[in-house]
Amino acid sequence: MPDLLARPLRPQPGKVWLVGAGPGAADLITLRGAAVLRNAEIVLYDALVTPDMLAHCPQAVLVSVGKRSGQRSMAQTLINQQIVDCALRYERVVRLKGGDPMLFGRADEELSALEAAAIPYEIIPGISTAFAAAAAVRQPLTKRGIARSVAFFTSSTAPGEPDQVTMPGCDTLVQYMGGREAMATARRLIERGRPVATPVVAIENVSRSNQRVMRMTLAQMAQGLDDCSGPVLVMIGEALRERE
Repeated sequence: MPDLLARPLRPQPGKVWLVGAGPGAADLITLRGAAVLRNAEIVLYDALVTPDMLAHCPQAVLVSVGKRSGQRSMAQTLINQQIVDCALRYERVVRLKGGDPMLFGRADEELSALEAAAIPYEIIPGISTAFAAAAAVRQPLTKRGIARSVAFFTSSTAPGEPDQVTMPGCDTLVQYMGGREAMATARRLIERGRPVATPVVAIENVSRSNQRVMRMTLAQMAQGLDDCSGPVLVMIGEALRERE
């Protein structure tokens, strides 16, 4: 890892771009996001960002600040400080996040740190994993007469937060980082009256070459998913029932 503090301070802070890398495939980043990467001096990237995505910025200093659910990873406060330290020493800093920065990306904490340090920033949205997952199985998350509402949720909590997560009541539910929590999610939904035959689609490594699609019912998910080494997104609801 490069010594970020070895570079001298700039007379004025540089600019930080929070860029959404999209669901994983290197060609699913936006044109604007790819252009910013090509001009970046330093890129602080998440654990879910693939090597193919980093090929967009071969000129940049690359710093891994990865966070993975259930694994030992860098504290968010340290990531915030690293972003600020980089902006004081580099003109063009990119914080590269999987999916979209504004959805389960801890963007609020990073933006607050930048604002407190009076560092200019810009946010470039990315394709959220839920939309790539729906496209992968060719099934919309909404469906006329069946599903008019969608909820995105995660069971991952920060230290000090309650472990029990309130389950949303929408027609279609999409659980991010759902592999480890799939069994508990299914059991909670069944307890709340969801039919055990409700369709479920769980996708590991959405949009990547090693993508894996698992179809099941809510009752089957209550018994747990197969072992998954990559990130898993779980979609639940009648809209996910396969077309005949």
